[in-house]
Amino acid sequence: MIQFFQFPFLLCFVVTLGACGQQQSNKPTLSSSDSHTMKKSDEEWKQVLTPDQYYILREKGTEKPFSGKLLMNKEKGIYKCSACGNPLFTSDGKFDSDCGWPSFDREIQSGNIKTATDRSHGMIRTEIMCAKCGGHLGHIFNDGPTETGQRYCVNSISLEFVPENTGNSVKSKTIDYNKTAPIDTITLGGGCFWCVEAIYRELDGVLSVESGYAGGDIKNPTYEQVSSGTTKHAEVVQITFDERHTSIAEIIKVFFKVHDPTTLNQQGPDIGSQYRSVIFFRNENQKKVAQEIIDELQKEKVYKKHIVTVVEPFTIFYKAENYHQNYYQNNKEQPYCRMIIQPKLKEFEQVFSNQIKKDK
Repeated sequence: MIQFFQFPFLLCFVVTLGACGQQQSNKPTLSSSDSHTMKKSDEEWKQVLTPDQYYILREKGTEKPFSGKLLMNKEKGIYKCSACGNPLFTSDGKFDSDCGWPSFDREIQSGNIKTATDRSHGMIRTEIMCAKCGGHLGHIFNDGPTETGQRYCVNSISLEFVPENTGNSVKSKTIDYNKTAPIDTITLGGGCFWCVEAIYRELDGVLSVESGYAGGDIKNPTYEQVSSGTTKHAEVVQITFDERHTSIAEIIKVFFKVHDPTTLNQQGPDIGSQYRSVIFFRNENQKKVAQEIIDELQKEKVYKKHIVTVVEPFTIFYKAENYHQNYYQNNKEQPYCRMIIQPKLKEFEQVFSNQIKKDK
């Protein structure tokens, strides 16, 4: 039986949401800076990096094409910065580009990579760097074959691969990316994705959260199209998490505490099928756990009304426009963030105090 806790909190946790669309014209200026940046002197880097790593990461060198150990890697897992351990990419975004270097169509989470204009060698390119330590990774191009249209071309030496593994769990609440870890991903729709994303970013064990669209019938929808309610897409967040530090049950418990699952196609004044309550499961375990939690909530009559959350198989996720990613962190002074998201985060942190990231 699924054990629940503190569900009476739910009634005070649900607040009236302002419509996301009201903020559409205030597109933020995104910042790729990281509040937890790592600074070392050149001598310090030389002590912890191999000569090849130092040449690539600190001197912006390039390894020979088709020579990297990760070029043909097909395993499931996470690619992190080999200098500082910052998670950068997942295997889900890796593809064969025939360019001679590992290629990815998206970063693991908005803000983990920063960019700069590179005018070296008589060309104008966009350099990509680790946002935590500033290490050189490679370059990004707008010729990718997937729906993102992007190709992150990365030196293998800049990366360290952490394979997905269902090995023994660890007790430490601090994620150690040097150990293998079972990684899972689920996609959830619970109204405005700004609010849901901000909360899951604080949950321990969550590796990345992206805002986007799922469940519709057109490719690469825009925010304006989804907001019209005609594409059948829902505003969703895609959550990748480390099962050593959280579980699918905990992820879904949080889901049912951060939105009202009893209002059909509506969260507060946000009305339309794009704001529906939906769980897109990727495997039978996710489906089973989600349905068990819903059944238990219904049985215990936690809500006065019937839960309308739909549990359906995942098909495809379309990442939302960049200005939607990490919206709260980039727009804390916006009225919507101060009046709606901040109170929800405060309540969340009080209830889940033992499950909040320690280095946030």
